[in-house]
Formats: sequence, C-alpha cells, structure tokens
Amino acid sequence: MIVRFTGILCELTEEAVILERDGVAREVLVPRAAIAQLAPERGRSVTLHTLEIFEGAQTSSYLTPRLIGFTSAEEKAFFQRFISVKGMGVRKALKALSEPARRVARWIQDGDVKALARLTGIGPRGAQVMVAELKGKLNDMALPETAAGEVLHTAWTDAQRDALTVLTGWGDNRADAERFLTEAARLQPDLTRADDWVRAAYKIKSGGGRGA
Repeated sequence: MIVRFTGILCELTEEAVILERDGVAREVLVPRAAIAQLAPERGRSVTLHTLEIFEGAQTSSYLTPRLIGFTSAEEKAFFQRFISVKGMGVRKALKALSEPARRVARWIQDGDVKALARLTGIGPRGAQVMVAELKGKLNDMALPETAAGEVLHTAWTDAQRDALTVLTGWGDNRADAERFLTEAARLQPDLTRADDWVRAAYKIKSGGGRGA
C-alpha cells in the first residue's frame, strides 16, 4: 500500500492533482480544500499522505485503483473517520471537504449543524447524522486555528462557544469571530460569562486592547 508519495506537482483539476516522479505521472484525488492550498506549489516537489482505494461496481470484474492524497497525516486520519459516517462515500467526502479538516472537525465537536450543512452535498439531515456519529470522537482534531491553519488554543469553554454563536449570529464570519475571541482570551483569560466574551471580542474588533 502506498502511504506517502512525493513528486513534482505539474497539474491541478477541480478534484485531483498530477504528481510526476521518475518520468511517471500519477493522478491523486484530493479534498477540495487542498486544491487551493496546493495551487501555489505548482512546479515544486510536494509530499502527500495517501490512501489507496479501488473504484467500480461490485458486479464488475474490473476495479480502478485510485490514490487519495492529503497534505498532512492529521487530515488523512480525519478523512478515514469522516467516511465512516452513514451514507458518506469517498467521492462525496472529497467534495464535501471544501473547508480544512480541523475546521470541519471543530464544527462537528461544537454540534454546528448550520455550518456543516453548507458543505457540498451534506445538507441539514447529513449534518445531523455527522454530529450524531462523530461528536465527541474528534477532540484531537478540533482545535481552533487561524485561516492559515495555525492552532490558536486548546479548546473553547462553554461561555466562549455561546459568545461565538452570538458573534456569528450578528454577522461576523466564523473565522473572524474566532480570531477576536482568541485575542480576547490572550488579553483577558479570566472572563467567564458569554456576554463578557462578546464585549471583549468586539473591543478587539474595534481595535481596542485590555480593559473595557
């Protein structure tokens, strides 16, 4: 089984990349979120963590081998859990993961059905099934992160989650709201109430610092 593959990234499509090594070009299917991440690496050597699958009808005598690639071992591990959800096939999962794995894992842990339902091909019912089957099983993958994928801190408290819901409900996108709350936590780590977190986050948004 090929578990890791390195090659020159020579082509990208909507669902795959082409890696060339030793004169042989291989098509590697990747999650949608990885396409944007890998695009700047065109012409350079990249390493993907891979899974091998075989596609084809069960009644067919011929199955097509496929490589699926991920930019990190963590994303590969998440994908293996993600496809365990009822009704979640490999191709559907690759299309659904238009957001980084860490972000999707956090939505699942937070029970954020609304955010999950916006993923391609998921919808409200699929989001509910996802939360029911995976919530509580992704703590190691659901850490808050910046838009660049950097980990911000270990976990949200219940009060911070409530504040996050308020901030996004008032129109802030989730990534910005998380960034405001994380900076607020750095400056005022002793806050305990959701409304205090909301006020602190909006002070960060407006360019303020410590002390409300």
